[in-house]
Amino acid sequence: MSNGSSITEFLLLAFADTQELQLLHFWLLLGIYLAALLGNSLIITTIACDHQLHTPMYFFLLNLSLLDLGSISTTLPKAMANSLWDNRSISYVGCAAQLFLFSFLLGAEYFLLTVMAYDRYVAICQPLHYGTLLGSRACVHMAAAAWGSGFLYAVLHTANTFSLPLCQGNVLHQFFCEIPHILKLACSDTYLREVGLLVVSVCLVFGCFVFIVLSYVQIFRAVLRIPSEQGRHKAFSMCLPHLAVVSLFVSTSFFAYLKPPSTSSQSLDLLMAVLYSLVPPIVNPSSTA
Repeated sequence: MSNGSSITEFLLLAFADTQELQLLHFWLLLGIYLAALLGNSLIITTIACDHQLHTPMYFFLLNLSLLDLGSISTTLPKAMANSLWDNRSISYVGCAAQLFLFSFLLGAEYFLLTVMAYDRYVAICQPLHYGTLLGSRACVHMAAAAWGSGFLYAVLHTANTFSLPLCQGNVLHQFFCEIPHILKLACSDTYLREVGLLVVSVCLVFGCFVFIVLSYVQIFRAVLRIPSEQGRHKAFSMCLPHLAVVSLFVSTSFFAYLKPPSTSSQSLDLLMAVLYSLVPPIVNPSSTA
């Protein structure tokens, strides 16, 4: 295989070697998918139907649930079908579409988590200006910016990744089409081009992370000045679940995309992928309950 045009399909990672274990993994993945589907659907329906929840915080939560549903639906159904039918293949076009949708939804989710940190900062540190800074128009613009940034992020990475010549076979050691594993199939002389784009993305992601950290530093300083213990508990309960999801999301995705090749192992890569792609869609609904 001299380039990507000669590849018609990729082979994804099989969860187990025997049909019995494959079926066990199918039922496990189905349970995870149904839990995420039910939890996020309930959030979307409740917020949409209850006019008392038409506030900035719940508007962003609705968008987050939509992104969670989309991201887990991009990867898990294909993994379940492969486990059920003992099949590892995914077409070249299907792999490109999966990578684009997953990058789009995950990128938009990260930018939205950044917006949600700002929402919590204004609510706790500047409550008198909350209605002004986070009016309905501003909320729509911020949510649209998050979705648009995710779309641009996905277009750049998908176009750049699948324009690379592939000369290392077609086996992906992951249960979905993930950029680092596709890059392992690329010819060595084209790898630096994708690395450059990854560096730019990392700078952007790190900038958002710094903004989130600084926001929470100000939030915790303000919370510690609240005189009543009940008030402090309410403020912490509103912020800590969001901070936990951000920490899990950022740490695992950073490790998956930026780890040195010498530390790469199939089991560790699989664990990191599960943590940043499957856990947040399940954790987000429970953290907002």
